Amino acid sequence: MFDDQAEFAERFEWGEAGVERLAPISDVVVVVDVLRFTTTVDVAVGRGAVVYPYRWRDASAATFARERGALLAASRWSATATEPFSLSPVSVMTIPAGTRLVLPSPNGATLALAAAGHGAGVLAGCLRNAKAVAAACRALGGTIAVIGAGERWIDAGSATGSLRPAVEDLVGAGAILAALNSKRPSPEATAAMAAFQAARADLRRFLRACASGRELVERGLAADVTLAAELDVSRSAPRLAHDCFS
Repeated sequence: MFDDQAEFAERFEWGEAGVERLAPISDVVVVVDVLRFTTTVDVAVGRGAVVYPYRWRDASAATFARERGALLAASRWSATATEPFSLSPVSVMTIPAGTRLVLPSPNGATLALAAAGHGAGVLAGCLRNAKAVAAACRALGGTIAVIGAGERWIDAGSATGSLRPAVEDLVGAGAILAALNSKRPSPEATAAMAAFQAARADLRRFLRACASGRELVERGLAADVTLAAELDVSRSAPRLAHDCFS
């Protein structure tokens, strides 16, 4: 298989197809969805919460949450008084320790669950916890695949189109790979590290200017971008086990 990066110890790819190609031959899969799933997971787990990834926020998500005695996160863009937590990392900055939260995400959560289905160890990585996740990867050992979640092209007003590679995830993946001090990175992984080095001098400006960051800023969620741009401020390395990150 010419596109599985099998001869390299550290690999990088995009989306569900990347998971399907790399997870079966990797010991550890790191999912990177900087804006916003894995950043939210990092903040929540860092405060002692448990996060259940789920693909869609629909009736099945509500049932899933009830069965686990968990709260269901609010819709993608907003929280309410009765549903105070959402996909926004800012919304979970005050989440109480011990909270069980179902966090739907069609990108990051979907990839994490898919990777776990192949038997790989799954970690949630972002800029905030790049060094911590790299250390967890080294402790687990073996080959490492870092997967950028990306976004979806908007089609007829809905994000149902094909994968849009998102530069914030490329940079976040590069931060983790750089922290690994990779000895045998694939060319794809090397390119991600180069992207991180190019952006690291002003990550806040970079994230605010990229397409995903601009969308959040225009929706009044600039604080999410600022939080996501923080580098190595977290010691959390959320790992997926028994359907949840902790």
